Amino acid sequence: MTPDLLRRLAAEFLGSALLAAIVIGSGIAAQRLSPSDTGLELLENSAVTAAGLFAVILMFGPVSGAHFNPVVSFADAALGGISWRDALAYLPGQVAGCVTGAVAANLMFSLQAVSISAKHRASGAHAFSEVVATAGLLLVIFALARTGRAATAPAAVGAYIGAAYWFTSSTSFANPAITIGRMFSDTFAGIAPGSVLGFIGAQIIGGALAVAVIKALYPAITPADAAGIIVPHDSRPAGTG
Repeated sequence: MTPDLLRRLAAEFLGSALLAAIVIGSGIAAQRLSPSDTGLELLENSAVTAAGLFAVILMFGPVSGAHFNPVVSFADAALGGISWRDALAYLPGQVAGCVTGAVAANLMFSLQAVSISAKHRASGAHAFSEVVATAGLLLVIFALARTGRAATAPAAVGAYIGAAYWFTSSTSFANPAITIGRMFSDTFAGIAPGSVLGFIGAQIIGGALAVAVIKALYPAITPADAAGIIVPHDSRPAGTG
């Protein structure tokens, strides 16, 4: 692997780890601070996730594009933004990062390093929610990238995910890597292993639908324009391509 690819893989790993730690850690804190009040717990978890995602994208966007999500990476490859080889290389780093972040969150709150979640989320409504949440996330990212507004993507992505916690019954995982990571924490933000494949399948469907819509709505875009937040992989900040 080239030094540039190694640098991007490191950014994807670290960003994914921080994202998982933010999602799971804030869920644990919410559960402790507001016991027996699910609405308040969700509000705290979603607000912290939205703010944290905004910050993490700003940190790592100029290095790797701040995907932290295999569906985003493969959509970017399908739209000509990165190579399929790079999308495949990102995948294990994103998954490993999310698992690492889950372990870190558990340890920060004096829990077992690994505790498999017993929280089942395997209903049809949950699966449909993940299709909608994932498709919406990709549309936000690539609509901005393909219309010259990539600089606003960190805030827009954070805002979308924060909102999707509430308008979807699944609380908008929208990311196979974070879905796997959240399996390793039996806490507020966890997901039982039996629900994971259904969520990932729904996320893949949502990603495929989003790519089709993006191609239909933004057909006259060059691969360079499709770099997204998702920026050209150099030292320039998002939106300066």
